Parts: sequence; structure tokens; C-alpha cells
Amino acid sequence: MRTTIPIIVAFLAGTLLIVSFFFHPETIWIGDAKEVILQWMTIVGGFALVLGVVSIVRVNARAVQRKSEGWFYKLMTVISVFAMAIPAMMPVTKESVGGSIFYSIFPDSWMGYLGTGSNSFYDWLFNYVDAPMMETMFAMLAFYIASAAYRAFRARNAEATLLLFTATLVMLWRVPMGEAFLRLFSDNLPGYINTYVMGGFNVAVQRGIIIGAALGAASMSLRIILGIERTYMGK
Repeated sequence: MRTTIPIIVAFLAGTLLIVSFFFHPETIWIGDAKEVILQWMTIVGGFALVLGVVSIVRVNARAVQRKSEGWFYKLMTVISVFAMAIPAMMPVTKESVGGSIFYSIFPDSWMGYLGTGSNSFYDWLFNYVDAPMMETMFAMLAFYIASAAYRAFRARNAEATLLLFTATLVMLWRVPMGEAFLRLFSDNLPGYINTYVMGGFNVAVQRGIIIGAALGAASMSLRIILGIERTYMGK
């Protein structure tokens, strides 16, 4: 039963979504089934998010309790989860549900910092802690991208030479200094790059990748609906 019921649910949900696509929602009830299922998916996703938060807190708290390797960083992870979640979930006005209770606990001056508003504690953490850390990670990735580009763009054959030439044009076109350099040869050269390289070759390759990804997603969906693919059950 632990295997059969999830397969039946996946088969019915997937089949209903496919069938509802071909019916108008104002004509027959099955046409509106897609919206209902998507709403249920949002609800289940919310519970899954809560489960994920509980799991990450439990795993990291256990590591902190045992003082395993890197326990300090796991402690900061747990603190960050609660520091972002608790102020965001608290009511911001006295008229909110339970607002009067929080007014009796916290001073009135604190209430403006609760919730997710522009002056809230959550907003401050996001703008001055989370966003700088993300920017730092992307800045560090730039060095790895440059290293990978150096290895990929070496002109070892005709294809690699063409890739190197195209990448150089695109990188020059993307920055103001490079665009000014390209205009030394022709004022229309940046426009040609935008039209023929970005709007031509690049779009054609992207469409090919998207078509391949769509076929792969359709194949995987059929495998899940038919019960062939069962990795979502942990197997």
C-alpha cells in the first residue's frame, strides 16, 4: 500500500491535468480541474516548506549539540532561520489577529519593525545581510567562470576559434567600453551583433535547448504517471 497509493495519486493527478487542458472551464467541470489541482499543489508545497524548515533546524541543532566539525556555522544557520522567520510572521498592527497579545509583550515602538515591510527587521536582514552574501557568492563565481572560459575558448580547432571570436564580440558588446571600441570600426557593428548574434544564432540555440528540455520533461512526466519512475518515493 505504501507504494501503490502514491502511484495511483500520481497517475490520477497527472492524467487529470493533461485531460483538463483540452476542455473549457466554463463548459465542463473537468476544465477547471487544473486550477484546483494547482491550488492544492500550492498548499502541499507550503506544508513541504515547513517540513523542510523543521528538518534543517533539527539536523543542524543536533550537530551543534554534538559540537561536530563546523558546528559554529550550523549554529548561525539555525539562528538565521529563526531571525528571519519570527519577525516576518508577527502581526504589524493591533487590529491583526493576536496583535493585542504582541502589543502587551513588545513596546509600541517595536511594532513598526515587525512583518515584511520596508522598514521591518526582516527587510533589514535581507538587504544588509542576505543580499551582500549573495553578491559575494556571485563575485567569487566570476573567477571560476573566467577560468572555465579560458579553458573553453582556447583556439585549438576551427570550432573553438569560432566560439572564441563570437564570445569576444558578445563580451565587448555587453560593456560600454567594448561598445565604444566596436563603434571605432562601424557605428552599426553593435546593432549587427545584437541582431545576428544575439537575436539569430543565440535564439536558435536557446530554442533547441528549450525543445530538448521540454521533450525530456514530457518523457519524465509520462514515466511518473505510468509508475515507471518512482524516485519521488525515495527509491
